[in-house]
Amino acid sequence: MEQQQYVERCSELFEVGGYAAVRTTAEAGLAEFGPDPVLFRRLGLAHAAEDEDDHDSEAEAAYRKGLALAQDDLGLLVSYVELCLRADSFAYPGRSRRAVGLQARIEELAPPGSAERERVDDATGWAGRGYWDDLKTGAVQGRAQQAAVAEQSVLVTDALRLAAHGEPGAPAGEDLQAAELAAAVELLQGPLNAPLRLLLAHRVAAYVLTFVLSFGLNKALVWGGVLDFSLWGWLFWIPLFVAEAKLRQAKQLGRKRVIARIQERHQEMDAA
Repeated sequence: MEQQQYVERCSELFEVGGYAAVRTTAEAGLAEFGPDPVLFRRLGLAHAAEDEDDHDSEAEAAYRKGLALAQDDLGLLVSYVELCLRADSFAYPGRSRRAVGLQARIEELAPPGSAERERVDDATGWAGRGYWDDLKTGAVQGRAQQAAVAEQSVLVTDALRLAAHGEPGAPAGEDLQAAELAAAVELLQGPLNAPLRLLLAHRVAAYVLTFVLSFGLNKALVWGGVLDFSLWGWLFWIPLFVAEAKLRQAKQLGRKRVIARIQERHQEMDAA
């Protein structure tokens, strides 16, 4: 297999969130072809995507090895500066300080308006956010996540309705969304999951009713003198939390299956 094939496989696996598989593929390419800046960058990105301290250290090591081979590689420089800008300046002061020099080097190499300069500007803006900026960003992200869950609920409900009528769904193959949908249908089948299917089918109404019941029970217990402070109403939220946990589980299962299918295809290509 050629070195470029390793790079393409890393990109393919990275797109579906197969970060561990990317690391395995990049390391296999490095073992076969020796040090290579492109593969080091893929390896670093796959570590950085995990967003954990140990993985960040491994990502930095990969970027530094790549830059030792190609010190002006813009892909490596931009990926490295993004990592440094994300670093905690108290826990990792050295890594955080390195962002200044890396950014200056990128400005020398990348023309204004280039994709690399835009990525650095975005990362700099993110790193320079204040407390209120974080709150606003968190609120926007929260709304986006809720919208994604609502959309997934609609798709799952439609797929469950088709399955109930004996109509087979479209084959998932390597399509991530289709695989997640198929996994959700699988996890929500059976009589025990009927209440969860009902909640997902009427998600907005379920949230409104749950809020009313939760708030009403807590107030009734307090106003009735039973309790000075009540959290019993929160129990009404458990079915909704379980339903959304099923959707999250389905997303993870679907992703694992797609990654496995891609890896199987790669193995078949190698065996051919």
